[in-house]
Amino acid sequence: MLKNQSPRVFLPQFPESYWIATASIPSFPRLTHDIQVDVAIVGAGISGITTAYLLSKQGLKVALIEAGEMLTGTTGHTTAKITAQHDLIYDEFISHLGKEQTRLYYEANREAFQFIKQTIHEHQISCDFTEEDAYIYTSSDEFVEKIAAEFAAYEALGIPGDYLEQAPLPFQTKAAVVMKHQAQFNPMPYLLHLANHAAQKQGCQIYEHTTAVSIEKGNPATVITNEGHRITCKYAVSCSHFPFYDGGGFYFAKMHAKRAYILAVKTSEQFPGGMFISAEEPKRSLRSFMANGEKMVLIAGESHKTGQGICTFKHYEALQNFGEQYLGIQEICYRWSAQDLVTLDKLPYIGRTDSDEPNILVATGYKKWGMTTGTAAALLIEKLVTGGHSPYQELFKPDRFHADPSIKTFIVQNADVVDHFISGKLEMIFKKPEELQNDEGAVVRANGKRAGAYRDQQGQLHIVDTTCTHMGCEVEWNDGERTWDCPCHGSRFSYKGGVLEGPAKKPLKRIE
Repeated sequence: MLKNQSPRVFLPQFPESYWIATASIPSFPRLTHDIQVDVAIVGAGISGITTAYLLSKQGLKVALIEAGEMLTGTTGHTTAKITAQHDLIYDEFISHLGKEQTRLYYEANREAFQFIKQTIHEHQISCDFTEEDAYIYTSSDEFVEKIAAEFAAYEALGIPGDYLEQAPLPFQTKAAVVMKHQAQFNPMPYLLHLANHAAQKQGCQIYEHTTAVSIEKGNPATVITNEGHRITCKYAVSCSHFPFYDGGGFYFAKMHAKRAYILAVKTSEQFPGGMFISAEEPKRSLRSFMANGEKMVLIAGESHKTGQGICTFKHYEALQNFGEQYLGIQEICYRWSAQDLVTLDKLPYIGRTDSDEPNILVATGYKKWGMTTGTAAALLIEKLVTGGHSPYQELFKPDRFHADPSIKTFIVQNADVVDHFISGKLEMIFKKPEELQNDEGAVVRANGKRAGAYRDQQGQLHIVDTTCTHMGCEVEWNDGERTWDCPCHGSRFSYKGGVLEGPAKKPLKRIE
């Protein structure tokens, strides 16, 4: 029986992140001329901003550029858990990487946690930081042994934790593993403070609406923008979620994109505190936060490969049903989704793109855990730029290849790409653009060819070529976000065709 006996509440009509909606984000100018710096950083999310803060603090001349607006990408759509507990991962890593490498992964993320905590304390940043225990729980018999194995990995690695049968949740669980003394926060005031400190006190130059499209290799290197402006630099760092510069890394074949969905809700049941994620699919993630002095809950999950979900609005509805059943939803204040990149071996790619290009660095593939991993990336990049030593350099190097599990994952992922490429080309389309209602989008047949159409709320029709400009797959309509998403490599486009997520760099062609 549903906890909430009142009439069913409505989902917000448009997606909007609570973090972004309630933040006062300053604007920065577009780059309109050539510049010369020590370090050029592309991407103003948690990795880019933290890296700019650290390197500016070292006295280096830094430029931070962002294709859109600061913090409105993946960082602005996070659940904002600061934790080294990244789902069921440690037992798996021990089997693939060994105990020592797995311990390094934990220590890298634990150091990132400590850096965030200490920085908040040092600068007295008001960002709703609270320490919480983090739980992975299961309600399925199938995952009890996996939870037990994960706890055994905690013990082997010396990670503070416990094994429980019943997690402190308002429904029955069969097993849970808890990692002690993790944290959560509002990432916007924290990162805005770092950006402001880097810009005003440390001289970092920040530019928005400035898209990096390529790099001219050399020492110095040169970052080229879409308007032809040149940033000459000793080091170039790609923190742009999906790397804007491939450099022979073949990241489109070594990562896949996944989307997940989030509701910010008021509940009738008291939330117990702590941070929770289910071991089984579909994922269910829970954490609380304070909004205007009132406790609210983030309900997240429903992960799937980008462009390959069901009618995406149904993912929000599934989270709503879960929340109503166990917490009693009084109001859904915000809904949004996020995109994350997963590497072949589930470790992020952080470091030099290639041994022949030591001054070009990349940070990507955080597997939904960007608050700690993105910070760990910044700490590692600082060391690589300033000549320091990091024990994590080999673990995260982008040109690594672990045969187990990378070969199997590579084959499965790229077979999936081929399948979606072929099925998209052979799909029979009968719907016509004129059949669409206001605020409806669909794949249609226009001028005898496959196309994508969206009729906005004012009745204006927007039609685009559905062939992704990255590698020619056919994009699909995402009704929950009103976007065109590529099922092959995760590129996303607005309903007008503009690029929202890479690896695509060029917009979809408009059709009149």
